[in-house]
Amino acid sequence: MNHTILGAGGSIGNSLAYELLKDNEPVLLVSRSNYAIKGAESFKADISKYEETLKSVQGSDIVYLCVGLKYDIKVWEELWPKIMLNTIDACKSVNAKLIFFDNVYMYGAVQGKMTEDTPYNPCSRKGELRARIATTLENEIKKKNLIANIARSADLYGPNITTNSGPYILVIDKLMKGKNAQWMLDAEKTHSFTYTIDCAKAMKILAKSEDSFNQVWHIPTYNPGITGKTFVELVAKELKKAPKYMILKKWMLQLVGIFDKTVSEINEMLYQTENDYYFDSTKFNRTFSYQPITYEEGIHETIKTLLRNSK
Repeated sequence: MNHTILGAGGSIGNSLAYELLKDNEPVLLVSRSNYAIKGAESFKADISKYEETLKSVQGSDIVYLCVGLKYDIKVWEELWPKIMLNTIDACKSVNAKLIFFDNVYMYGAVQGKMTEDTPYNPCSRKGELRARIATTLENEIKKKNLIANIARSADLYGPNITTNSGPYILVIDKLMKGKNAQWMLDAEKTHSFTYTIDCAKAMKILAKSEDSFNQVWHIPTYNPGITGKTFVELVAKELKKAPKYMILKKWMLQLVGIFDKTVSEINEMLYQTENDYYFDSTKFNRTFSYQPITYEEGIHETIKTLLRNSK
């Protein structure tokens, strides 16, 4: 199959590209920067523009929408609806299947497990936007206008991670620089994190399974979740550092948010760290007999990769 990745250069786009290239699959990377990986073709395009989106997917059998936009609700509200509609229309035009890499913001604050059947109940502007674009795609699937999957993950960690990752910014990068780690609100709450390589392997499996399409899938994620305290300890152990960390209280984040746009954007999502966050991937695990990586193994591989790449 001819695989086209919209959103090359990000943690998931890169992880997916490397996974497909292992199987000698033809891969086209699409980005505004003309991002390149050895073994794959590259195409420069702005997919907020339909004509450029259409050109980028010509000849594709399957398209992966893995775009990561600036973490700014104004940017999201301007660009995400355009990107989703452009991708849908372009895939329909060239008769390509689509896999949309999604997050969990549309679920809102969930008590208990988040599953594929969890209703959309957003409690943030970002969640409302994610619910809207996911519903746009689901409506096309229901009308049988398009063959597609939604592949949804929890917060990310792992190799190829970018600076958009909370665990990387607050824990890994801080400890690697000899500073104390940080955690938001409560380090004793459990939180599910999805490993980037599990994301890539899962999307490759979905792409090659005809029976998987026209569904929502939670990407394989190890459970039970991990506490912030344990996450810090595991990273510190790999780096041979003391597991020191400080808690960022809500009032601190709200105060900093007055002066820092990125922090201000995080504040509406703090509900995700106030309570246990349980992302359940039983459907995928059982269907494909898949065992997600443990947090111990995942953190070990993440730190090993980061240290190797820093040399």
